[in-house]
Amino acid sequence: MQPYELIKTKRDGGRLDPADIRAFIQAYTAGTVADYQMAAMCMAVYFQGMDSRELGAWARAMLESGEVLDLSDTPAVKVDKHSTGGVGDKVSLSLAPLAAACGVPVPMISGRGLGHTGGTLDKLESIPGFDVNLSTEEYRRLVREVGCCLIGQTAQVAPADKKLYALRDVTATVDCIPLIASSIMSKKLAEGIDALVLDVKVGSGAFMKRDEDARTLAKTMIGLGAEMGRKVVALLTDMDQPLGRKVGNALEVMEAVDMLRGEAPEDYTEITYALTAEMLVLGKKAATVDEARQKLRRAVEDGSALRKLREIIQSQGGDPRSVDDYSLLPQARSTVDVVAPRTGFVTGIDTEGVGLAAVALGAGRQRVDSKIDPAVGFTLLKKVGEAVKEGEPVVRVHYNDEAPVNGVKARLLAAYRFGDAAPAPRPLVRERVE
Repeated sequence: MQPYELIKTKRDGGRLDPADIRAFIQAYTAGTVADYQMAAMCMAVYFQGMDSRELGAWARAMLESGEVLDLSDTPAVKVDKHSTGGVGDKVSLSLAPLAAACGVPVPMISGRGLGHTGGTLDKLESIPGFDVNLSTEEYRRLVREVGCCLIGQTAQVAPADKKLYALRDVTATVDCIPLIASSIMSKKLAEGIDALVLDVKVGSGAFMKRDEDARTLAKTMIGLGAEMGRKVVALLTDMDQPLGRKVGNALEVMEAVDMLRGEAPEDYTEITYALTAEMLVLGKKAATVDEARQKLRRAVEDGSALRKLREIIQSQGGDPRSVDDYSLLPQARSTVDVVAPRTGFVTGIDTEGVGLAAVALGAGRQRVDSKIDPAVGFTLLKKVGEAVKEGEPVVRVHYNDEAPVNGVKARLLAAYRFGDAAPAPRPLVRERVE
């Protein structure tokens, strides 16, 4: 079939043959299927979906579009974690050194910001000198010798997904279960892992707004993992407000370091422990989640997790002094506060609105080729359930360019809801799926 015929078939609700899917993905990777044709296909999939046979073929074609890495020279069980994306979600920055400090090798190939959500690579690159563009040979060596390596997709690893990831970001096809599942699993299974923990975000700041959609996505990815011989566990975690207090690349690095010192906000610390504990169980370094949590707390208390972060940063060309001296990280020139319009409580936060405000400020991308400002972002001085007084600051905006600030402040104020009573707290981990 020609690309036109395949796009038309899917647009009209038809099923695609696995061989045609494979050929379409191969042609897109090679550049003979144009971006506008793939964009049309993604929109057709967004509206028509895929059945399990189509999805399996699509994910496998993405996986096999490049090299599937062999990490057998690292004999331990290799485990990664992937988040479906949220606002203030800097968990990977603390989880990876924490798991590695406890003996679980973490080979992590991450992505950049997508839509209103931040990207691990963008956060890592705010650390002076940190190189996420290592060769696969160097990646293998660091996983073996350091116990962790954090890189972006190379030209050899799932190249179809690398192209498609950027395209979806600017064509309103991010929040589509088949495309999310195939993107995540093709990339993760190509990196040489034995097991995977999924952090499936659900709420106003997630691509999945409803628990049932998040559950469907989790089960879809677990099924793809099982089909390819990998053990996958998923936690559905709350994203009805930003995670932690910091939003923005360098700001989130600071909070991640704080977590490894035992000084981070409770919600961020709890989610990090919950996900990393699952990694230790899958990696056979703990028999139970409770035992894993005890080991994680010890790694924070004795400083070994923080030492591992310094080692990772140094091994990837970064300046490890930035862990101890935040002035070495990018700093915004100015700050301004958004204040509460009334006395009462914060009753809700439109978290996607906060993420879009961060993009407007320069912390994320509005176009594929947009340049990110690593210094800018927000400090959330008040979160859901906390009391406020009229005129009291609720968000601090860290900025360099004054032009977007008034619009960003208006977006943030619109994202906050206030009332007379604090809402009942919601669980941070809503569900475990395996």
